[in-house]
Amino acid sequence: MTNRRKQQSNQSNQSHQRASQQPADTGIQLFHIEVPQAVLDDLQERLAHTRWLDDAEEGWNAGTNEDYLKELADYWQHTFDWRAQERQLNQLAQFRTQINGFGLHFIHEKGKGPNPTPILLIHGWPASFQLMSKIIPMLTDPERFGGDPADSFDVVVPSLPGYGFSDRPAGAEMTMGQAAELLAQLMNRLGYTRYAVHGGDFGSGITQLLAAAHPEALLGIHVTDIGFYNMYDQAPDLTEDEKRYVGAQQGWFYQQGAYTMIQGTKPQSLAFGLTDSPVGLAGWIIEKFQAWSDCDGDIEKAFTKDELLTNIMIYWVTRTIKSSFGFYRNMYFSMPQPGQRIEVPAAFARFPRDIPGVDPPRSLAERHLQIERWTQMPRGGHFAALEQPDLLVDDVRSFFRSLR
Repeated sequence: MTNRRKQQSNQSNQSHQRASQQPADTGIQLFHIEVPQAVLDDLQERLAHTRWLDDAEEGWNAGTNEDYLKELADYWQHTFDWRAQERQLNQLAQFRTQINGFGLHFIHEKGKGPNPTPILLIHGWPASFQLMSKIIPMLTDPERFGGDPADSFDVVVPSLPGYGFSDRPAGAEMTMGQAAELLAQLMNRLGYTRYAVHGGDFGSGITQLLAAAHPEALLGIHVTDIGFYNMYDQAPDLTEDEKRYVGAQQGWFYQQGAYTMIQGTKPQSLAFGLTDSPVGLAGWIIEKFQAWSDCDGDIEKAFTKDELLTNIMIYWVTRTIKSSFGFYRNMYFSMPQPGQRIEVPAAFARFPRDIPGVDPPRSLAERHLQIERWTQMPRGGHFAALEQPDLLVDDVRSFFRSLR
């Protein structure tokens, strides 16, 4: 048997095993990533005919550094192996299901401990389900990584609506609240009536909205940012520390938040270029990975080229960059009201280089969250699951250990 046929046979055996993980008659189908070769050939043509700037500024201050982008594009064209990354992603138990007519893609990996706790992991922008790929095996099989098997989890990682291999919302964009409801129904379909949730970026907002709408279903929530900053702008009783943080947040948006305005007001104008040009798409996305990570300006201190390009490829092959902007247009439509409290045990893990670069005071988070664990991490940034998986997993295990 050839190596290629062996790989196909192994994947087929794994597929049958994973299909048996799902409850019967739930409308859940096994899913494999199989990008048509024509898409990859077209990508090669576009990379080979990139038109570069002739007046690019040095460094990263004006945006993505052209020298690094050229290096990344050369690697993408001549060295990067999508098929190898595709096979690696297909080692994860992937599925799709229809909920109220909407197609959701998700990973569902069962834990290997004596009594795994179900946990939902929610990514944000400009990441994808791939963000969680390092921490999935650490959560499902802690003993393999030197941990206690009693800390194992059943892990569910959806592609958010409009991202990756989930459907793109038709017509008006979906709100974070609507996405939270879809995920609640997904967990019910998988047979989980009580579960944990972790999220960052939009994943943090959706996590909190899920907790507000379905507190009876959640053991607790673990987030890496408190979210919903603007709800405190007009609060009359902010402390001095809280005022400083809100001011720093506003200052960060003035200096670096133009992308949110573009993606939230004129997403289609931007999306034409990013859907047509792979280098344009890469430049838009990796600038955030460089600016928001704990890398001292050198992006590859935090991420490998393969990690960066695999995430970009998920956007490229699915043509979902425009639909991924949807939550920016509807960001303020489903937020908790000022003064509303979420009565679910909550943990906050602050990674020092996460945006906006200033640590929030605990009192601000406690205005709407029932904070039971507060961790100041020694290193790491916005994409903690890829940057510092050990630190993140240890904090998640420690928090939910007492809630099992």
